Amino acid sequence: MTVIAMRKPHGDRPIEGLMAKWYAANTAEMMQEYVDLAKRIAGQLSEGARILEVAPGPGYFCIELAKLGPYSITGMDLSRSFVRMAGEKAAQAGVRVQFVHGSASNMPFPKESFDFLLCRAAFKNFADPVGALKDMCRVLRPGGTALLIDLSRDAQPNQVSLAVDKMGLSPVNRVLTKLAFKTVLIRSAYSRAEFEQMLAQTAFSHVEIAGDGFGFEITMTK
Repeated sequence: MTVIAMRKPHGDRPIEGLMAKWYAANTAEMMQEYVDLAKRIAGQLSEGARILEVAPGPGYFCIELAKLGPYSITGMDLSRSFVRMAGEKAAQAGVRVQFVHGSASNMPFPKESFDFLLCRAAFKNFADPVGALKDMCRVLRPGGTALLIDLSRDAQPNQVSLAVDKMGLSPVNRVLTKLAFKTVLIRSAYSRAEFEQMLAQTAFSHVEIAGDGFGFEITMTK
């Protein structure tokens, strides 16, 4: 089988400034989704677990997870606006989370630094997706788990509309978000076959891909 690199035709593009503020305000309307995901993940973690979220944006998941237990939580984002914003939000919430600047394909951490890694709704934007998967594997301890949640390129328009309607967005943001999905995000996303091909180039010992048509949850164990 021919191996395709799948590298994007552009470098990584951080969301900065006013666009970062809009994104933070838009996703804040989906806060219950972050709360529910944090509760689900917390049920899988041991006390003191070392957690990394790759591309946490405004930091909502990390902050909600920090409220649930004595974990060591780090969020790493390419956007300096998000790193600053997330740090401020964590301080306001009274929780301890470290937010740092870095690229998904060249993370500023030693190997085997984390027990669990999350990458949600960001993978399709990475310029070097295979490099990012390999670095996720590198920074996990042996036996550690990574969870990748993202859009499927094969999602149908009706599935996109239904998923966005469930996000709890305001009417204006609902329209804008549907437009973003249908004009930009779908084109950047990957199919199941492409994920399988990329993951075959990594050192993860076990991979499970679950999907509902709209997107995937990919569990990767080192």
